[in-house]
Amino acid sequence: MTQTLSYKAAGVDVEAGDAFVSRIAPLAKATARLGSMDGLGGFSGFFDLSALNYKKPVLLSATDGVGTKLLVAKAMGQYHGIGVDAVAMCVNDLLVHGGEPLFFLDYLATGKLEPDTLTAIVAGIADACQEVGCALIGGETAEMPGLYGHGDFDIAGFALGVVEKEGIITGKTIVPGDMIVGLPSSGLHANGFSLVRAIVEREGLSYHDPAPFDPDQSLGQALLTPTKLYVKPVLDLLKTTPVKGMVHITGGGFHGNIPRIVPETCTAVLRHGTWEVPAVFDWLRARGNLSEDEMHTTFNAGLGYILIVAPEHIEATLNALPDATLVGKIIPRDGPAVWVQ
Repeated sequence: MTQTLSYKAAGVDVEAGDAFVSRIAPLAKATARLGSMDGLGGFSGFFDLSALNYKKPVLLSATDGVGTKLLVAKAMGQYHGIGVDAVAMCVNDLLVHGGEPLFFLDYLATGKLEPDTLTAIVAGIADACQEVGCALIGGETAEMPGLYGHGDFDIAGFALGVVEKEGIITGKTIVPGDMIVGLPSSGLHANGFSLVRAIVEREGLSYHDPAPFDPDQSLGQALLTPTKLYVKPVLDLLKTTPVKGMVHITGGGFHGNIPRIVPETCTAVLRHGTWEVPAVFDWLRARGNLSEDEMHTTFNAGLGYILIVAPEHIEATLNALPDATLVGKIIPRDGPAVWVQ
């Protein structure tokens, strides 16, 4: 007699999935903001745009993941920061064009549902959403045995924001003489981890070993430092001070991201020594024997976010952002789009 099969026997536990949704519902509810509407667990997440005081609202969207930083989190059994990363990578992108983040959706895929692990990730997502004023209104948890091995998982996020049409920041007004202000990163953020892991492996290190550049914490803990969230201080700045262009320094580093906002007639010159470079980058450069070009094309090198402002607005910008520093200047284009001197 042929044995009766079931979805659960095939590796997908629908009841466990439902229980997980119930478990994370309070985390999502805690992120409610103006415009939020109840309904987690439905077919769609709802948001009432009319509740906001925008005259000509333009919607912005962004989606991203956290790459192979997940493998470091798995090795350490530490997952909260991964949730923060997923939100930060999206909402920092919205911010570049002046966008206020409204809501966030997550996608979690795994071979077998592990509630404690996934709850820790969603807790990180919820904490980050609360910090930036973004509602967690829904998501998807997919259990896919055969596609993902035991203990394997992936995460992606989607964020939607809004900006007044006349307030969209594009970089088109940037001209030679404008100044570049940098905001520090918290470390690697969520980029370059395939190279980082290759260096760690070649050095024969465990993620549980003391970090060679910071013996007060383990290597894994140092590498898992969550991505910095720039939304609140920068949105506050935009209420009072004109900003011509902004850049979120993510995958591609300086050379891959700054040209996305700087006009073809301009070059952004960044000056070494004007910002603090976290020790992790010096260690990676030395142990990986990495060129300067590799460092500035793969990593943020200590600058997670930059703003380009007219000279007359430098003082106001630096006063509004206490951890910001003047890191460079816009000059006429005569060569590459970015120089690091």
